[in-house]
Amino acid sequence: MKFRRGRIGNGLAVLAGARPDVLAAAPGARAKFVALGGVLLSTGGLALVSMAFAVHMALGVWWPFALLVGVGWGLVVVNLDRMLLVGMAHDSSLKRNLVLAVPRVGLALVLGVVIATPLTLQVFAQEIDTEIVTMQAERGDAYRASLTDDARFAHLPELEERIAAEEAIVASGGVADTGLAVVRAEVTARQAQLDAAVTVSRELEAKAQCELDGSCGTGDAGTGTAYLEARAAADAQQAVVGSARSELDSAVAAASAAQARSAQLAAASLETDRAELTRLTAERDRLQAAFDGTNEGSGGLLMRLEALDRLGDRNGTLAAAQFMLSLLFMSVEILPVLMKLLLNFSPPTAYDRLTALRDSGDVEIEELAQESRRTVAQAKEELLVMAEKERVDRQKEAILARRRAALTEVAARTQVPQQAPVVADAPAEPARQMWDTGPIRELARNAAIRTVRTVRRRPEDRVPTTV
Repeated sequence: MKFRRGRIGNGLAVLAGARPDVLAAAPGARAKFVALGGVLLSTGGLALVSMAFAVHMALGVWWPFALLVGVGWGLVVVNLDRMLLVGMAHDSSLKRNLVLAVPRVGLALVLGVVIATPLTLQVFAQEIDTEIVTMQAERGDAYRASLTDDARFAHLPELEERIAAEEAIVASGGVADTGLAVVRAEVTARQAQLDAAVTVSRELEAKAQCELDGSCGTGDAGTGTAYLEARAAADAQQAVVGSARSELDSAVAAASAAQARSAQLAAASLETDRAELTRLTAERDRLQAAFDGTNEGSGGLLMRLEALDRLGDRNGTLAAAQFMLSLLFMSVEILPVLMKLLLNFSPPTAYDRLTALRDSGDVEIEELAQESRRTVAQAKEELLVMAEKERVDRQKEAILARRRAALTEVAARTQVPQQAPVVADAPAEPARQMWDTGPIRELARNAAIRTVRTVRRRPEDRVPTTV
């Protein structure tokens, strides 16, 4: 168990950016790096839960898949935070620390806001759901009002009124048609004329009868001149009454015909208007139903954020709680960077000094190795130059030897041949090729290999010296 805890602690220290080789030489810094690694894991856990909630709320995916996406996002956040920590080496300069810390703190704030938002939404989920129902009802009413003002459905009230009027006209046989007011006014006027003519006719009839009886007028009974005049006036008025009645009958017949035509036209238009009303009403209901279906399922991330803002505007306590909760999550995200920044202002620890010493030693070793490689390369080039010079000298000697042999042969041909004892020639040494540099090239190659092996000895192969 102790070994397992040690392995976990070492893993957390490496996660926080510690170097195992330096940590082994300075174990006092292990607790600090283990704590930093734990903070990094906590930020990754918050990021995991936050992304799982966000994916589930925004897309409505299955929880295991949302958790899988959350694990990926948590690893990304841990890696980003680790990059921010590793990039801030110990430096006592305030200016350089601020220059390094400002962009890192800004990035950590952005990550904190992104991580805190889904968690805050989940904390206030019940209040947000209630507010979303209210928002959906308001949007439904607003869409219904927009359909009423839509040009496609703006004449629906007028169409409904026209259908009601047509139904009344058909039911009354055209009497309810307001467009026949002129015809009905004509009938009324003719009726008034007839009534007036009948009244006058009755008066004239009474006057004639009175003259005949002698009860009025001249007082002379019988068919005298007064009676004949009264009778003639009454008869003339009868003609007027007959004419007025004839005009009234014509007006009544015209009104009846107009009412019949109006009822027929209303019946014909009624079917068309009803079909149009049915079509427009069905289209409006379809659009409203489609919007209601979309509106009821619109409780996504954006709408939840809007609902949370509306709740915060109306409720100061909820706004304060939301602010503090978001600040808490953001503080957890910024904590590793702030800890690293504060540690940079403290005096360098043994771990920091050893890290700087190891880095400088690695640089010096690499510089020595580079210098050794440069020296070996220069020596090899010098040996190659010497070998090339020796080859050129041998070529020159061979050319001079051939020239001397040619001159000797020419001189022998010009002299008198003399007998000389035949002496056996010594075995001749095999001739070298013009490009053969002899053993010096092989000796130079062996010396260069021994030098490179000596210089390239690794630092860990060296035996440490005791002081």
